Amino acid sequence: MDITDEQWDIIKSKVPPEPRRSNGRGRPWKEARAVLNGILWILRTGAPWHDMPDRYQPYQTCHRRFQKFVKDGTLNNILQALAKDLRDRGGLDLTECFIDGTFVPAKKGVLTSEKLSVARARRSWQLTPLMKDCAIRV
Repeated sequence: MDITDEQWDIIKSKVPPEPRRSNGRGRPWKEARAVLNGILWILRTGAPWHDMPDRYQPYQTCHRRFQKFVKDGTLNNILQALAKDLRDRGGLDLTECFIDGTFVPAKKGVLTSEKLSVARARRSWQLTPLMKDCAIRV
């Protein structure tokens, strides 16, 4: 799903104009709307940049522009303008938010308060052969 004409009308003033060299040399910049569609596709899907579909601008271009937009605050302004429009039209309800736990990193190691079973108890490698010889036989 790409940016609609109505959405573009809201955010086009937030996007800085494409720079041009004074001597007119160099390759002209790709259209901001087309690049922004690619950036938003990545943000929506979470896919790696190189998996961007061919219908968007080259992923290198989108990634460079994404970095520029983040650094200069353009992306934040764009997303805030889109969220404000969505809220004004009644399409954004912050009471229905949730936290997704799939992004919580797993901790390495064990908890110190955790009681280990005898089979999983920590042992020194030197004690392992001795424990076999010292087994109590009934």
